[in-house]
Amino acid sequence: MLNQIEQFVKRFVGIASLAVATLASPFVQAGSYEDYITAVKMDAPRELQELIKRGLGPNVVEPQRGYSALTLSIREDSMKAFDVLFNTPGVDLEVKAKNGDTALMVAAFYGNQRVVKLLLDKEVEVNRPGWAALHYAAINGNPNIIKQLLDASAYIDAESPDDKMTPIMLAAVRGRTAAVRLLKEEGADITLKNADGMTALDLARHFDQKDVVEELTGQHTPWSQQRPGQ
Repeated sequence: MLNQIEQFVKRFVGIASLAVATLASPFVQAGSYEDYITAVKMDAPRELQELIKRGLGPNVVEPQRGYSALTLSIREDSMKAFDVLFNTPGVDLEVKAKNGDTALMVAAFYGNQRVVKLLLDKEVEVNRPGWAALHYAAINGNPNIIKQLLDASAYIDAESPDDKMTPIMLAAVRGRTAAVRLLKEEGADITLKNADGMTALDLARHFDQKDVVEELTGQHTPWSQQRPGQ
């Protein structure tokens, strides 16, 4: 099970290729594609705006992972580039990478609360078959993002593909105590079992997440009653 989860996390590790594919104008020089991705990664908004004006538009896709420029800007924490892309007419907020990741999912994984809110305000898709944004938020462990997604009607007991891990199970495995607390208080079913027949509590015990075990067995302070910093 640990290997499965670590393989999942590795989906976000590595350096994206500088080569990109796009339905850009045929008058744009090939070298501009590399410049575009470099502008996103280096968080260079003026250069990015100029390349968009030259015909590349906001929906360039890098071929290695299939990330849109918008999703790549989230992954790289290039927030000036993100703002340019997000506010460009015609930007597609729902582009799926080769592994199915969307901008919302990547923002949830990296704990970018501002971007999650902006995307939710645009009513992007929250629930989808397979991996969903709430799974990623649970792995990251940010309870504020989890609450944002739940308030947007994210399905609290969504099962991941193959191993049937729910958000609270993923949070338990990673030792995200505050996330476990919030999910439990919001109604997550802690009796559900994954493909290996293990509950969230079983997983917490298996991975020696003592704080999570205490949380799931009732020895805790409710998330809603905690002071900031606890």
